[in-house]
This record gives sequence, structure tokens and C-alpha cells, in this order.
Amino acid sequence: MARRRAARPDAHAAVAALARELAALLRELDLGEIDARVGDVRVSVRRAPPPPVLAPPPTLAPAPAAPSPGTATGAGATPATITIEAPMVGTFYRASAPTAEPYVREGDVVKEGQILCIIEAMKLMNEIEAQTSGRIVKILVDNGQPVEYGQPLFLLEPLR
Repeated sequence: MARRRAARPDAHAAVAALARELAALLRELDLGEIDARVGDVRVSVRRAPPPPVLAPPPTLAPAPAAPSPGTATGAGATPATITIEAPMVGTFYRASAPTAEPYVREGDVVKEGQILCIIEAMKLMNEIEAQTSGRIVKILVDNGQPVEYGQPLFLLEPLR
């Protein structure tokens, strides 16, 4: 078995001093890594990687429904109805869960800000709210169906 020579205390102090100088040089020159060799001693100093920058969690603020102002067109709309359109692309859901009651049914009276449906987009559930009070005349999309941006979802008869 080979024997190791006992290191001299002043050798440890010299290596520690060299490491401190290299660390200072690393910061001063904004380097990621620095190596130095003195005789048979090699000292390597590396900067710790910066912590990953995390994106803030997505907010689950309700997405406003886009009612068509004035006279509604298409999909059986009458001059007295407003068409509520999809504000995004996604999957249309009438309820918060498969076994839950739907948020609204045809004939229901809704208040401004009331949740009408959910559109799932990129695994995020976006609550779609009524932008005005009124009566749901017709639901134009089947549950679980994909919807496009601007696609009519509901016909709403505003309350007077």
C-alpha cells in the first residue's frame, strides 16, 4: 500500500488563497469557469448555474365572451338577439365537469358576468362570461365540440 505524504499546513493555505484569487478573477471577468495549475496542484473554480427563470403561472381570469354588437347575423339570429362568439380556439364545454349541471340552458335568464361555458385551450379551462344580461335563446355548439375564434356559441336576447 502506498503511503501519502502529510500535506503541509502552509500548502493548504496556499491552495485556499489561490482558490480565493481565482474566484475573485472569475467574478471580475464574468467567467463561468477558470483553471490554474501551480506545480503539481491544479485548482478549478466554476460558477454555480443561475437558478432557472420560471414563468409566472397562468392566470385563470375569465375570458370575456365577444358579443356581436347591434344586429346579430347568421345562425338563426333575429334583430333582437346578440350572438356570443368564442374569444379563442379550443374545446367547448357546457359544464365544469362531465357529470355537473350545465352552466346555462336554453331559456335561462343570465346576468352580466355570469359564466356561460368553458373553453379548454392548451389544457387551461377558460370561463366565458356573459357581457350583458339577457335570456339564452339558443346554444349553437354541442358539448365537447371544438370551436374556432369568432365562432357563434350562444344567441342571447338582451333584457330591456
